[in-house]
Amino acid sequence: MEIPSRGLSATAAGPSEAEKTACRLEISGIVQGVGYREWLVKTALRTGLTGWVRNLRDGRVEAHVEGLDGSIRQLIEACWRGPSHARVTDVRASRVAPEHAEDFRRLPTA
Repeated sequence: MEIPSRGLSATAAGPSEAEKTACRLEISGIVQGVGYREWLVKTALRTGLTGWVRNLRDGRVEAHVEGLDGSIRQLIEACWRGPSHARVTDVRASRVAPEHAEDFRRLPTA
């Protein structure tokens, strides 16, 4: 999914809530048992995003990410690579309502 650029800019104090957007990601392939969730937490935090990540019982990884469009696009591109032992076959992204997360965390399997 392409997240269109809306020409948003962050202020010195950081992006306002109005500038943030949210996206749900579903990552398929060999993405469980290879450190994908921990990698995603670190990558999201480095990119300035908030949200969560969890394994799904069907073998996929699901994530909810919030932040600036450009940062979310960067994360989606990175998700195709993942950690070294992952083999990603698909990354599906869809816009969702923000949950106003304050950090990025790993949740239990759903």
